[in-house]
Amino acid sequence: MTLPASINIPSSMYAWRKHKGNPEPGHEGCGEIVQIGEDVKDSGFRLGDRIATIAVPGCGLDDCPECSRDLAQLCEQAHHAGIGQDGFYAPYAALDLRAVVHVPEGIPSSVAAVATDAVKTSYHAIVRRAEVKPQETVFLFGLGGLGFNALQIVLHIGARVIVSDIRQERLEEAARFGVPRQDLVPAGKSVQDFVLENGLQGKIDTTLDFVGTHQTFQDAQNIVRRGGKLLCVGTLDEENTIDMKIGIQKRLSIIFTYGGQWRDLEEVLDLISKGMIRPQVETAPLKEFPQILKSVCDGKVKARVALLHE
Repeated sequence: MTLPASINIPSSMYAWRKHKGNPEPGHEGCGEIVQIGEDVKDSGFRLGDRIATIAVPGCGLDDCPECSRDLAQLCEQAHHAGIGQDGFYAPYAALDLRAVVHVPEGIPSSVAAVATDAVKTSYHAIVRRAEVKPQETVFLFGLGGLGFNALQIVLHIGARVIVSDIRQERLEEAARFGVPRQDLVPAGKSVQDFVLENGLQGKIDTTLDFVGTHQTFQDAQNIVRRGGKLLCVGTLDEENTIDMKIGIQKRLSIIFTYGGQWRDLEEVLDLISKGMIRPQVETAPLKEFPQILKSVCDGKVKARVALLHE
C-alpha cells in the first residue's frame, strides 16, 4: 500500500503525532508541506511544496551504531513510519528534514509515493549492494511490486537481463519494456533447464531474487557463474538453504539488502522524471482500504495501489 499524505515538518527532531490504540500504518508517502518548523526555515522547503518521504530516515546522531556507518535505514532509534509506529495513512505526519525529498514537476503523487520504497529499495539493492554493471548478465526472479521496478533499473544500467516469473502476463509486460523474448523464461519452465538449453551456463554474473522461495534460492546458486553474486531481496520463505559445496567451490557472494537512503530516493525521482523508470501504480480512495486489501490477498493487484485522502 502507498499513501500520498499531507506533511507537517516540525521544529523538533521527533514531534510525531501520537494516537491511542494501534498506530496508523502506511510506510510509503508523498504529500504537501502545510507547516515548517523554525529550525528548518532555511532548508530550501516551502509551504505547498510536494515532498516524498522516507519511512526510516535514521536518527542522524554521530554515536548511532547505524547512522554513523551510513546505514540510516537500519537505525533502531529513529521513528519507523508505518512499520509498527504511526505512518502515512494518518491525515498528517510530522517529519524530520532527513526524511523528505522534493518531488519533481510532472511526477504524480501516487508514483512519488511508490518511489519511496518499491523503487528506492530496488535501486539501492541493485546499484549500491549488488553493484550491477553494464557489461554484466543478470538473472531476475520475480516481476512483482519491486521486481518490475528492478527490471527497469537494470535496463537503464544497460546490463543484459534474463527474467523469470510464474505469470506469463508479467513476462509479456517485460517484453513490452524491451526484454528480448529469448531472454524470458516461459512461465512454468524450469530455470535450470532454460539456462542449460540456452547456453547460459557460466555466463550469469548476478542473480536478483525478488521472490525468496526455496526454489528461487536453489536455482540462483546453481545458475550463477563462478565468482558470481546472489542478491537476496524477496522473503516468501523465511528460511532458505545454502549449498555449502556450491557456495565454496564457486566462491559466491550472497548479498542481503534492506530499504534505501535519502540519496537513493533523490536519484530515483530524477530517473522517473526523465522517463527512465515508470513505476506501475493504481489509485483508490483511502476509504476503500478493506476492498483493496482483499484484492491484494486474492492476487488481483499486479503492482502497487496508492490510497488517496479525499
